Amino acid sequence: MVFNRTYQDDTEFTRLIMRESAVNLTVAALELARDGQPDLDFEPSLRWIRERVGELTSAIARARSESDTLAELVECLAAAHGLHGDDTCYGSADGSYLNRVIETTRGIPITLSVLYMGVARELGIELLGVGAPMHFLTRLDAPEGTLFLDAWSFGRIMSESECRQWIQSVARVPDSELGAALRPVGQRAIIIRMLNNLKTLHGRQEKWNLAWRVQHRLAALQPASYRERRDLALLSLRANRPGEAIPLLKSCLSTCGGDEKEFLEQHLSSAKRDISRWN
Repeated sequence: MVFNRTYQDDTEFTRLIMRESAVNLTVAALELARDGQPDLDFEPSLRWIRERVGELTSAIARARSESDTLAELVECLAAAHGLHGDDTCYGSADGSYLNRVIETTRGIPITLSVLYMGVARELGIELLGVGAPMHFLTRLDAPEGTLFLDAWSFGRIMSESECRQWIQSVARVPDSELGAALRPVGQRAIIIRMLNNLKTLHGRQEKWNLAWRVQHRLAALQPASYRERRDLALLSLRANRPGEAIPLLKSCLSTCGGDEKEFLEQHLSSAKRDISRWN
């Protein structure tokens, strides 16, 4: 698949495409935020993180246990600086954009978690993402047992048993699937989940150009995925990019199942009509 949009200015996202391991997740999240804020300057957000690290360095050095370390992180980010979740954030891209979460102190679970992880990373704390259903978390694997942190709920810290009970009450995950639901996830999985959140939001709000940008990133990260190529084709049409939709639709038609063939052929005909009208 040939992409018509490159990511030469998005160094961390490019590393994700190349499946490199050393990726700065904070910067990658800001690169996503720049899609909706073309003039975004990363430095204020990065400076905010450095300032929190400066505030925490002494306290972390004095901490007697991993649980004390996590408690100090929460005291700084949630208690002192007010980071928390808010239901209204699900209806706005600001809840997914890292810089806006810093500015407003509010966000959705995954973006708040990425911010916690960014500060923790600079302090040498291995706070890991957990892609639990319906509600993203982080975890710290400590000698005294795994601790889970819910950044949405003002940094609530839970033991593994407490977290299992809570996830079951929120997402009704079967006992047999709980272990997998609470395992750490990698940086690619985190960025893909952030992108899917934005894709759903932009689509619901019919912001097709923004949805197309998000979908282009999803397809770049998963070029072998039929679903992502198909959705990019359809969103290219929605975003008035029929010339880009045509080769994508033709590619999808060569591999699609019979149940989608007529649907895709109709969209291909529509794209061709749009091109002929413009010419």
